[in-house]
Amino acid sequence: MQTTTLIPPAGQPSLPMHLARALRAVVGREIGRFLRQPSRLGSALVRPLLWFVVFSAGFHNVFGVAIVPPYETYIEYKVYMVPGLLGMVALFNGMQSSLSMVYDREMGVMRLLLTAPLARGWLLAFKLLAGTCLSVLQMVVFLAISWAFGVEIPLLYLPGLLVAMACGATLLAALGLMLSVYVKQLENFAGTMNFVIFPMFFISPALYPLWKLEESGAVWLLKLAEFNPFTHAVEAMRFAMYGQFNATSWAVVVGCSIVFFVLALWGYDPQRGWIRQKGGA
Repeated sequence: MQTTTLIPPAGQPSLPMHLARALRAVVGREIGRFLRQPSRLGSALVRPLLWFVVFSAGFHNVFGVAIVPPYETYIEYKVYMVPGLLGMVALFNGMQSSLSMVYDREMGVMRLLLTAPLARGWLLAFKLLAGTCLSVLQMVVFLAISWAFGVEIPLLYLPGLLVAMACGATLLAALGLMLSVYVKQLENFAGTMNFVIFPMFFISPALYPLWKLEESGAVWLLKLAEFNPFTHAVEAMRFAMYGQFNATSWAVVVGCSIVFFVLALWGYDPQRGWIRQKGGA
């Protein structure tokens, strides 16, 4: 039996080449825009650096960190803060990416992007990858600064930490992508940030261990923290700093990343989401 091979018409790129071009266009645009604005990196690092320098000095003797996993001895408070502040960088960048998508939608750029001859899943995945890359870039810079302040991480554990950072950044970028579906106007974004960023950050072990909540009798707050995806992103990075694997945290991070992305994909579906409400595409 003679078999035939389907060859794309002359001048028409193959699917892998088409995806590569779209990847370069979407991710390259976001990274290029970020690199052309060095002030964005400075503004993104001011907040965690302020917490790192001021709080680590002011609360050095206030928050005692007990010998609980992954720690095998007492540690300085600034060492404890690093995973939480890495999460802070990713959390705020995820919301910044969401704001960027809302702006692009109002300016018509997002509608133009979604009319490209590619499945929407690919386009949104590239937007997710762009947000993740920007977060990881900023987190690596903050990690280098914290190393300069005396927070040492064994090189043997650094690859695992980078993977945990990338997964945590993906989770928070997916959250931002999902929120961009439901934030209709730029004016509403500040309120959304207040109801998402600050509860997620403060009801987590970013600044204090969860056993402190249990010790103080705030059991309901402890339960909220345990159901907070940001908690598990921070804990995955905390354990990775010591070469350990927290299965529960990784399961939550991966699972929530998938759920948030699917919800965003559902929201950008022209038959269900904001495109249908606008009557376009």
